[in-house]
Amino acid sequence: MTVRTRFAPSPTGYLHIGGVWAALFAWLYARRHGGQFVLRIEDTDTKRTVPGALDSLMASLRWFGLDWDEGPDVGGPFGPYIQTERKALYQEWANWLVAHDFAYKCFATPEELAEMRAELEAKGDRSGYDRRYRDLPAEEVARLEASGRDYVIRFKMPLDGQTAVPDLLRGDVIFDNDQFTDYVLLKSNGLPTYHLAHVVDDHFMQISHITRGVEWLNTAPIHVNLFKAFGWEMPVLVHLPVILNPSGKGKLSKRHQAFMDDGTEIYVRADEFMEGGYLPEAVLNFLANIGWTFGDDREKFTMEEAIARFDLATVSPSPTKLPYSKLDWLNGQYIQEMEPLALAQAVRPFLEAAGLEVNIDALLVVMPPMRVRLKRFPDAIEFLRFLSEEMPLPESAEALTHKHLPLASAAAAFREARELLADLEPFTLETISTQLLALGEKHTANGKAGPFLGQMRLAVTGQQVSPPLFESVLALGRDRVLARLDQILVLFEGK
Repeated sequence: MTVRTRFAPSPTGYLHIGGVWAALFAWLYARRHGGQFVLRIEDTDTKRTVPGALDSLMASLRWFGLDWDEGPDVGGPFGPYIQTERKALYQEWANWLVAHDFAYKCFATPEELAEMRAELEAKGDRSGYDRRYRDLPAEEVARLEASGRDYVIRFKMPLDGQTAVPDLLRGDVIFDNDQFTDYVLLKSNGLPTYHLAHVVDDHFMQISHITRGVEWLNTAPIHVNLFKAFGWEMPVLVHLPVILNPSGKGKLSKRHQAFMDDGTEIYVRADEFMEGGYLPEAVLNFLANIGWTFGDDREKFTMEEAIARFDLATVSPSPTKLPYSKLDWLNGQYIQEMEPLALAQAVRPFLEAAGLEVNIDALLVVMPPMRVRLKRFPDAIEFLRFLSEEMPLPESAEALTHKHLPLASAAAAFREARELLADLEPFTLETISTQLLALGEKHTANGKAGPFLGQMRLAVTGQQVSPPLFESVLALGRDRVLARLDQILVLFEGK
């Protein structure tokens, strides 16, 4: 069997991270078996379609590296890949079902439906429809249609017995048919509902595996019976587990904002991860760990490595939560592997968005030691503020002392550092580090450079947290460091 999977979102807003997760699993499985991954846009709910959502959705998928073999923009042998452009196909097969007595035309008016719903609910029946048009005589159907009465096409669900839904993760799930109503397949505007559209599309696009959320399992009997009615072979059904919020106490919210129990904001939109300073490979690695295990007790792996092992059959059917703390850890691991130039280019837009102007040469100096400190790119903002802004001076000279670097020693050390850096040639990381280390050892009471170097970093950067001293000095440049030290020495005057 040729493996063909699909991701079929609706362009009704932003792409949810749960959607990225579902797309990832479908993509991994297709890549694992040398098959095709199809992007299909299910836009038949035209009232909810949001302008620009399709472009945003595709841009998000591309950012994550989830490329598709067939889709709206790349075409393919089974297009078009936007459902509103396939309207005639759905109408053809809805009418085929009517002609073969698997479906019927329902002429119920909105007023009738409201009355039906009220009467049924009073009896504890929440189906919303009493099947009154199911067995209408042919001449009455013809009369109503000739009168111009609007109608929908409903599927004739079996009235008794059971339907077995074969699910790859759960085995056969059995449903009693009497709990279902006759669902609408084709709306009065000629557009299909999800139930008809995806069955027709999955057949004609030769989809081998349907991956979708477990929330669709309860209506899967309709789809099983539709495939039987058409006489088509049904794809393998894979109902993915529910993704819970980080606390595990409920389904991950689709709201713009969600929060952990401690009040920490978490992301639910794909574009929030894109704009929040995460690397796409880190987010995909994080998502691949949700409901599936790579093995060998490894949590960090590339998508190429995952492709070689991924199997939909090994996905856990149990609800699973998103451990966002693991995402930050993974992102930090990937950041540590970045080349300095790539990291500098990635960090720079976040600095600029925060109002900081830092040239690329300065960033190249501080990126190597910064890599181990960053979990996300915006973390660099507070570390590197001193490169763009004039930071406040310590309140007094005493703030620059240490138990091994008393006031007089500190004053002498800072004066000598100023003279040393003014004449240092070449002004490189190696010479800066060598000379300042020796100076620190000379002036501290315990003969160790640490106390002085720590106070020197505070003096030069004005920050408690910053890159290491030597990289900070080189990144600032000689002139700015000397100007800063001149201000520091004023604090020591008269001491």
